This record gives sequence, structure tokens and C-alpha cells, in this order.
Amino acid sequence: MKELKDFISNFLSRSGSYVFASTILSRLLSFFASWIALQMIPNKELGIVIYAFQIILFIIPIGSLGLNQGLLRYGSLLESIDDKNNLFFYVLKNGILVSLLLIILIILSSFLINFQHENTRFYLILLSLAITSNFVFELINIQLRLHMNNKLFSIAEFTYNLLLVFFVFTLSYRFQELGYAISLVITPLITSLLFIKKLNIKIKGISTPNIVDFTFWRYGFFASLSNVTTQLLFSIDIILIGSLLKNMEAVTAFKYVSLIPFSLLFLSKVVITTDFVNFTEQIKNKTYIKAYIKSYIKLFTIISLVCISVISLFGSTILSFFEEDYESYQSTLIILTIGITGILILRGLFGNLLSSIGKAHVNFIITSIALILNLGFNYYLIPKYGLLGAAITSSFLMWFTGILSLLLFYYFFNKMNSSKN
Repeated sequence: MKELKDFISNFLSRSGSYVFASTILSRLLSFFASWIALQMIPNKELGIVIYAFQIILFIIPIGSLGLNQGLLRYGSLLESIDDKNNLFFYVLKNGILVSLLLIILIILSSFLINFQHENTRFYLILLSLAITSNFVFELINIQLRLHMNNKLFSIAEFTYNLLLVFFVFTLSYRFQELGYAISLVITPLITSLLFIKKLNIKIKGISTPNIVDFTFWRYGFFASLSNVTTQLLFSIDIILIGSLLKNMEAVTAFKYVSLIPFSLLFLSKVVITTDFVNFTEQIKNKTYIKAYIKSYIKLFTIISLVCISVISLFGSTILSFFEEDYESYQSTLIILTIGITGILILRGLFGNLLSSIGKAHVNFIITSIALILNLGFNYYLIPKYGLLGAAITSSFLMWFTGILSLLLFYYFFNKMNSSKN
């Protein structure tokens, strides 16, 4: 129990309470924004926008070739504030250029694809602009974390979601699904403009940092590929449901049924977001890392058991909040929740620990294996069991990737420590 108390105390000392409060409020606002869209936009039209945005969501992590991931890890290892600022500007300049080139490629490629539903191409092109706006916003957040300013980081996250609710409501009311799509693009951009000045970085005297080399780009590239495959694992169910069942109402239903369990990921994200810079700085301290892992797993095992219990008891009531017909998907909701606990307890922690020791390519290999299995299982289970089949596949793979991440982290971590002796 003392270990858990110390773990929570250290978390709070790094402004974890601000990150926690902001994340809860942000999740509620994001949930509210999704609910507003569901009330204002017909299911079929909303499903088309969701379908197009899921494609963009798994492209976003590679939108800058992972330069943002390079900033997070290598920036954590830099001691000088000037070096951190130099690295930020290097990543910002090159990342925007890469993201714009990718957007052009998406636009050109969209005309080579024969989409099943009208307007999908239009929304794919429009939503591709979110690649750049999300990159800039994420970069600002990373820089705030590198400067240990978790409080301002939390305010930025809250502001983003507050603006999202505002734009979704006003633009969806006026322009329906078009307004919803526009809100997804402009919200991160406007938030970035509000907070970039708060970084207090002087442009004068900026130079390319010495830490930038092939290893830096290689790490970022594989980190971005890992994030793409991870995001695709979350998105592939919706994409395959739309393709195999050819039912946009089913796409919308799965999106909203999975909204609750996936929202629980904020619990792990809060801790990792607060502590990543810290445990990356301490990654060679074997005693510290092992104690951190032990306390983390204890805490999230307890949290996971509570989450499963609540969803099992009140799942149908929660689903009826969206639509009464969604109560029939209670089994799907429970299975997805069980799967999410695999990320809360294992994958969220050990995936980030692998990144902190520079093994981003291992995360990519793990998620690539999972993606192949996902495609195989879903092509069999979705036509046979519908949304329940997609949930079974996702739940299994969440635990599979978590256990594999644990095993591989300890292999490389022990190998790294043995090489020092």
C-alpha cells in the first residue's frame, strides 16, 4: 500500500492532478461533442464523415514522419532549455513541410479510389487538412511537457475540447455534417494559435541541434509507423464494418458503443503523459523503473476491475443514453471493456517504456503482427457475428499486444543493463 501511496504522491508532485482533472473534463467535453453530432446529423451522413475521419486518424501519426515523437524522447534527454527549443523549431519547420506533402499525396490518391458512398472523397480531402493542424497542436503540447509545465499543458487540452464542443454545436447546427467535418479541422489550429506564444521561445539564435542525426529520424519514423498501426487497430473495425456489412448505421453504432470503453484509456494516458519525460530521464535506473512498473500495475489492476464491474452492471443504461436501440449491444460493450483493461494494465505502460529505451521499431513490429491478425479474424467474425465479432477481435488483440510488449521490454531492458556491467 505504501508503494501505491508513493506512486500517487510522485504523480501529483509533477502536476498530475492538473493533467487528471483536465483529461476528465476534456473527455467529457469530447463525449458531449460526439453526442451533439449524433443528435444534429442523420446517422447515415454522420457515418460517412466518421468513416472518412477514421482513415485520416490512422494517417495523422505519420503526418510528420514521427518528428514529434523524436522531439518527445530526445527532448527528454536534453538538459539545456536552449537545446530543447532548437529541437522544437527544427521539428516544427520540417514537420509542417512533410505534412503538407502528405496532404497533397492524399488528395491525388483519393481520385484513384472508387468509394462506395457519395461524398466520401470530398470529406477525405477536407479532413486531410487536420493532419497539419493536429501536428502543430501536438508539438506545442510536447514542448510544454518537456519544460515540465504540465499545468499549462492541461489548460491547452481543456481549451481544445471546449472549442471542439463550441464549433461542433455551432457549425453542425448551421451546416450539418459539413460543419462537423470543418470543426475537426479548425479546432486544433485555433488552439495552437492561442498557445504557441506561451512557449516563450525566442526565434533569434535558433540553430540545428547536434542530437539530430540518422538515429533521430529513424526513431521518429518507426515511432510514427507504430502509432499508425496502433491507430489503425482502433480504426480498422469501423472501416471493415463499413466495407463488409455495407451499413453506415452499423458504423455509427460501433463508433458510439466503443466510445465508452475507449474513453477509459484516458486513465492510463494521464499517468503516462505526466510521467513519460521523468521515467525516460531515469530509464537507466533499474531500481526506479522496476518499482515504477510494480506500482503502476497494482494501481491499474484495481482500476480495471472497477471499470469492468461498473460496465457489467450499468452497460445497457449507459448505451440507452445514445439511443434506446443501442441497449442490444451490451455484450459488445462488456467485451470491449475487458479488452481495454489489457491496454490499461500492460500495453499502455510497456509500449511507452519500449519507446523510452529507443525501441520504437519493436512497437511497430508488435502492432504490425496485431494488424495482420486483426484483418484475418475480422474478415471471419464480422460477417458472422456483426459488431460482436469486431469486439471479440479487438479485445483479444489488446491483451495479446500488452503481453508481448511486456516480454520484449524486459528482454531489451535486461540486455541494456547487462551491457553496462
